[in-house]
Amino acid sequence: MTAPTTIGAVLDAASERLQGISDSARLDAELLLCRAIDMPRSYLFAHADEELDADAIGRLELTLERRLDGEPLAYICGVKEFWSMELMVTPATLVPRPDTEILVEQALGQIPRRAEYRILDLGTGSGAIALAIARERPLCAVTATDISSDALAVAALNARQLDVANIEFAEGRWTNPVQGRLFDVIVSNPPYIADDDSALLQLAHEPRSALAAGADGLDDIRAIAGAAIQIAAERASLLLEHGSTQADAVAAILQDHGWTAVRNVKDLAGLPRVTIATRPG
Repeated sequence: MTAPTTIGAVLDAASERLQGISDSARLDAELLLCRAIDMPRSYLFAHADEELDADAIGRLELTLERRLDGEPLAYICGVKEFWSMELMVTPATLVPRPDTEILVEQALGQIPRRAEYRILDLGTGSGAIALAIARERPLCAVTATDISSDALAVAALNARQLDVANIEFAEGRWTNPVQGRLFDVIVSNPPYIADDDSALLQLAHEPRSALAAGADGLDDIRAIAGAAIQIAAERASLLLEHGSTQADAVAAILQDHGWTAVRNVKDLAGLPRVTIATRPG
């Protein structure tokens, strides 16, 4: 049987191969083909009967094999959209998830539009959270930390490409690089998967250090809860993303470290996803 060579037929075949690998098999196939022929998606729809040459099909096959191996599409394409920003991502950073936009939304709710707050993002990775907040609140001074110099290099490049000036990056574990300073809002999407969780097998291409956090997945949240209150201004807010089954445990950890007014916000699926707390005045 002759292999398909038209855009439409190649897309159909690639989509079928990606079934079971991706929840968006057709979209993945389209984006990979766009990358192979350096054309926008609109071109695919308008030229479904166009014949592809062998070089284009070969380029598609190389990226298709990577996707079939479970590599995130964002790593293959090198970019991921988050909060209407196109961010560069690499295997040094997590791929930003849509659920994390809930964290950004809730953080912005703590910051008046004309405020000149000091904002801290712990474990920034690609810079997604920090950059979203910095763009929405240009009068604020945003600081983003990460223990990975490779991740910070990606975040800094994203800041330059987006022309975000009210942000600085600091290398180190959690709050270590900013000791002696005070912040009005502190946010983090830390690792929160248990070390033995089978979900890690499906995330093998992403940095394990940004995913797993001890036997119960809460080691880093414990560290942040204790360290962040030392650099939080009076009545400062702390916002943490966590697993959908961890809300009660996270609340207890925060209360044990002196945080008050602890409350939880659900994600788009109705599951507990972000916990907010306040440093007492």
